[in-house]
Amino acid sequence: MIIQQIISGLALGCVYGLIAIGFVLIFKTTAVINFAQGEIMMLGAFVAFTLITIFNVPFVLAFLLTPIICGGIGILLERVLIRPLVGEPVVSIIIVTIGMSITLRAFAGMIWSYDTLAFPLLFSEETIRISSFVIAPVDISIILVTLGLVILLFLFFKFTTLGISLQSLAQNPLASLLMGVSVKQGYSMTWAISAMVGAVAGMIIAPITFLSVNMGFLGLKAFPAAVIGGFNSIPGALVGGVIIGISENLAGIYLPPWVKDIFAYIVMMAVLMIRPEGIFGTHEQKKV
Repeated sequence: MIIQQIISGLALGCVYGLIAIGFVLIFKTTAVINFAQGEIMMLGAFVAFTLITIFNVPFVLAFLLTPIICGGIGILLERVLIRPLVGEPVVSIIIVTIGMSITLRAFAGMIWSYDTLAFPLLFSEETIRISSFVIAPVDISIILVTLGLVILLFLFFKFTTLGISLQSLAQNPLASLLMGVSVKQGYSMTWAISAMVGAVAGMIIAPITFLSVNMGFLGLKAFPAAVIGGFNSIPGALVGGVIIGISENLAGIYLPPWVKDIFAYIVMMAVLMIRPEGIFGTHEQKKV
């Protein structure tokens, strides 16, 4: 049972990690925490559901189209709601992202209803038996998709001109501007990539949690994952998600049920007491 819970927690942690990567991407470039990241993930699941069930789009094509659509939505949100607030206090922008999350949840409810819907089964329900424990194919698929996406992000930021420009923008916006990097375009692309990653997370978790406007609350579990890994580290976000997913599942075995709901925050506080900047975070000193 412990091994099964670890594998299941690893799959859930991968989803937490993908959502946390969305937090980190936006924070690294804009120093803003996007509390609507969970709702963008939820939106991605509903878009995929619509493409597959209503427009009869094959799953493989829907899996490719959904991130593109959500990337466009991310750019739209950045240009309409975030860009006018550039230069304003960070707290104001954070409040806007909270309002954005509530608004997106309400719009999703009006369009797709507040009912819990069954997402189309993408993988076989037949479990894989190895020795004395069983593994769900959906868990293995989530882990493989997450690894593939992380590798793509690594290659994008390491070897493409746009990816290198976004990294420079995250490190020093003023110097990047002087070197010819468009700050506005960089911010838009960061929101687009963050939304695309969230859309993938929504598509792979929907078959497990079912489809609901409340899916976005998973973002509240992904936030501690980003904090644990370090808010300026993409690999740390994934590691933090895996830590939360596995520890949460194990807590569900040995501790009372109510503890499982808050265990992510218990782990977060424990890590912050030992290492305030997170496991992979770096401590930045500012000169006055």
